[in-house]
Amino acid sequence: MIELKGKKAVILGGSTGLLGQSLTEELRKNDVTAIPLSRNDFDPLNEQSTTAFFEREEPDFIFNTIAYTMVDQAEDEKNKAHLLNTTLPVILGRLAKKHQAKLIHFSTDFVFDGKKDSPYTETDKTNPKSVYGATKLDGEEKLLDIEYENILIIRTAWLFGPYKTNFVQKILKFAREKDFLSIVHDQTGSPTYTPDLSEYTIALLKAEANGIFNVVNSGKASWCELATEAINCAGINCLITPVPTSSYPSKAERPSYSVLDTSKFTEVTGITPRSWVQALRDYLYKDLQNDF
Repeated sequence: MIELKGKKAVILGGSTGLLGQSLTEELRKNDVTAIPLSRNDFDPLNEQSTTAFFEREEPDFIFNTIAYTMVDQAEDEKNKAHLLNTTLPVILGRLAKKHQAKLIHFSTDFVFDGKKDSPYTETDKTNPKSVYGATKLDGEEKLLDIEYENILIIRTAWLFGPYKTNFVQKILKFAREKDFLSIVHDQTGSPTYTPDLSEYTIALLKAEANGIFNVVNSGKASWCELATEAINCAGINCLITPVPTSSYPSKAERPSYSVLDTSKFTEVTGITPRSWVQALRDYLYKDLQNDF
């Protein structure tokens, strides 16, 4: 176990991102000097300015929460998706290696095709069905090709949490405005609360973990089940109708099943992630309490 107090961390996406802001908060709780950055602070794709920044700051940890996450739009903007999801991680990986810093890079359940019917482990075969998933996988593989052992890749999924609009918040807004909603029921994944993900990420840091880890809240849900739980917990009177994915045609194919197995994380940290239902209630009653 390493001591984090007094260490310095740079968080790309830390000042504006859904995950980045929670990570920044969690790092500060652990007495880490956290420097949250947005793309307005410097151009992360400009290797020269990025290099100059890291040489000036000399961080112990580099967190990359920046990604091109517009899944459907990525089908038409392959180059933009590739730049953020593949090129940027490689730039950061090389810098981490040069400066002997640890890189923590976040990836996605979309690296899988969804054909499995039991939770995916870190060693399961990848087979992304979308440009988004393919560029994220490419980023993972190219990072591993750098052959620098101090890289931690965290696959996560279905994020919700404070600081930024997300699926749960949008659904609650729609539920207040409408008498009924139609929500997709045939995509199943791992809803994940960003403060929990941040806490579990810090646990992996303390355990000096490297390589690929799945980190999500326990349990599984469809989008319909997640929406229903949120609406019921919020006490909103809105009828939910389950519908198939085909009711909402989209450019990008999504995995129908992408639940992630966290047993490797538990083995290394001794922590069993709490259920997404518990986490959702914290989100609703603590983070969104003013909305009720």
